[in-house]
Amino acid sequence: MSFEQAVQHLQSYFGYESFRGGQEETIRQVLNGENVACIMPTGGGKSLCYQIPALILPGTTLVISPLISLMKDQVDALHQVGISATFINSSLTATEVNERLDEVKMGEYELLYVAPERLESPAFLEQLRYLPIPLVAIDEAHCISQWGHDFRPSYLRIHQMINQLEYQPTVVALTATATPQVREDICRSLNIDEKNTVITGFERKNLSFSVVKGEDRLAYINRYIKQNEQEAGIIYAATRKEVDHLYEHLRQNGVSVGRYHAGMNDQSRATEQEQFLQDDVQVMVATSAFGMGIDKSNIRYVIHYQLPKNMESYYQEAGRAGRDGLDSECIVLYSPQDIRVQRYLIEQTTFHQERQMNDLEKLQQMVNYCHTEGCLQAFILQYFGDENPQSCGRCGNCTDDRTAVDVTIDTQKVLSCMIRMGERFGKTMIAQVLTGSKNKKIQELNFTTLSTYGVMKEQSVKDVSQFIEYLISEQYIAVGQGQFPTLTVTNRGRDVLLGNEKVMRKEQVQIKQLVRDDELFEYLRSLRKEIASEEGVPPFVVFSDESLRDMSAKLPQTNEAFLSVKGVGERKQEQYGERFIAAIHQFCLENPERERQVEVVETAPKKKKTTSDELSHEVTYQMVIEEGIVIEEVAKQRGLSQQTIENHLIRCYQEGKEFDWNRFVPPHYEQLIEDVISQMEDDKLKPIKEALPDEVSYFMIRSVLAKRKQTT
Repeated sequence: MSFEQAVQHLQSYFGYESFRGGQEETIRQVLNGENVACIMPTGGGKSLCYQIPALILPGTTLVISPLISLMKDQVDALHQVGISATFINSSLTATEVNERLDEVKMGEYELLYVAPERLESPAFLEQLRYLPIPLVAIDEAHCISQWGHDFRPSYLRIHQMINQLEYQPTVVALTATATPQVREDICRSLNIDEKNTVITGFERKNLSFSVVKGEDRLAYINRYIKQNEQEAGIIYAATRKEVDHLYEHLRQNGVSVGRYHAGMNDQSRATEQEQFLQDDVQVMVATSAFGMGIDKSNIRYVIHYQLPKNMESYYQEAGRAGRDGLDSECIVLYSPQDIRVQRYLIEQTTFHQERQMNDLEKLQQMVNYCHTEGCLQAFILQYFGDENPQSCGRCGNCTDDRTAVDVTIDTQKVLSCMIRMGERFGKTMIAQVLTGSKNKKIQELNFTTLSTYGVMKEQSVKDVSQFIEYLISEQYIAVGQGQFPTLTVTNRGRDVLLGNEKVMRKEQVQIKQLVRDDELFEYLRSLRKEIASEEGVPPFVVFSDESLRDMSAKLPQTNEAFLSVKGVGERKQEQYGERFIAAIHQFCLENPERERQVEVVETAPKKKKTTSDELSHEVTYQMVIEEGIVIEEVAKQRGLSQQTIENHLIRCYQEGKEFDWNRFVPPHYEQLIEDVISQMEDDKLKPIKEALPDEVSYFMIRSVLAKRKQTT
């Protein structure tokens, strides 16, 4: 298969000049017929690793995807760029399912998306058996591992399904979050050689991570959303009750907000999710039930209102921010009380002792993350197996230049008051005593007679409560168990009372505006929303924020210039170019100073290769066969890979051009390859290669296979 075709499809369908790291290696292996595991961070472009091969391989690529919403979004996006795709899931009737399978048999689709649960139906498996499926792509492949954070038993049926297919397909497994143990499970379950694992690293360079401790969480959320009110974000909470509480609070404050949790009915969840995808609401408050497979690319921030249960869940959920590659934020609002909530949830839902201990260890790693003073991104990367990650220079810890104030005396006041109250009360009661409240209960308990009564009366109960939260987060105060947890002084706190340790508190965290104001960008965003409403698709399917930002920077006012925008391929240029160019032209007429500010850039269209694919292989034939230049040198001179040059030669042979094959495959090797092929059940390259001496190359094998096909 020609990798040049893959590059051309990337340019013409998706509007990008070159593949990102890991994509090319994965696609090359798939086109070579090798099973491959692709571990690539969210937003790294995993879907292209099977969508591009699907355009090249004969038949229909089968994509196993965990959620209905993801299937619909991806099929919509593929239709937008002119690629035929469909899905089969529980939203369809039996008649509709059969109709779509018949259409697949007739070759009408390049991709077919199905849910893993569909594989539990023997009747469906029987229908799949005879379909022309050259490639099976397994999305969210970590679900196959019982040690993954989102194990789904239906994923274990995938291997059985693959074995039942009439023709053995190539397999590509894709995930964003997999520890070394989970990666081993994926490869073992899907018969993938661990050497065929493509890992691009887990770092997301457009994301900045922060942990905010000791602050009033509701007040922080209010400030954050006000500063970024035009941007889409997700706020995760640990329980349904907390989601409902946050939702009502934000709604009453005039925030455009939706909610999502398992306690809502299916219709309500679907409606809320659709409103978020369509940009009809800006903020989604949700439990972890929301988001797996959500393809919305313009989420600018993900805030965890409470401590996540493990690093895998956190990195996957946080990774839903910035899928378009633009700068985005991921924030944990940490309180030690959250540990108790997560421990309770683990103990209530995990009954296998070994699994429960494993989950509790993972929770402790999450607590350690919230307390590390080192780089947060480096902590995450190390967790996922990177041995020596470098500091990112952009996370909350790396960029923290806040000044610290000595709050030792106030700390001693709080801790002393707690001891005098018998360490039997919660945060609110302690704050009321310290601020001199005349609450009836305080008087009944004679707390008005304490020497610490009213010693912080110049502050409000709210301010003192927030200060107590800070002392909890810094482990000067411990939180007890139970429905109404009491606070006690820790050994570290007692050192402060004895004068052995000072307490230095940094000033309040500053909230930054994530996206600079840009009138043109907002205008283009409105136009995108209008078009999306007309076509019944989410706005990010029309264009990503990255594309709109690039338009705002380049101000394209011709079709040729519009093709130079990131993410604009030929199909989208034809569909939307006229309306966006007109909008940009009108804006420039009304704002001539903006056009003068734009640096003159090369606005030539995205160029295809100087020679088309039809002619390129003939140039190779002339250089290698007629001029006698070795393959390696031709690849170097033409700026192509050696494999591409080899593909050109095989294509020329298939078109009937004359060859001296002995130049590439010595006769004794040709006979050896023939013998091995005759013993194999199919023509898969990898098993043939493994049965031959190391000096026999893939090109030799493919050459012999090409000759066999020409003579049969």
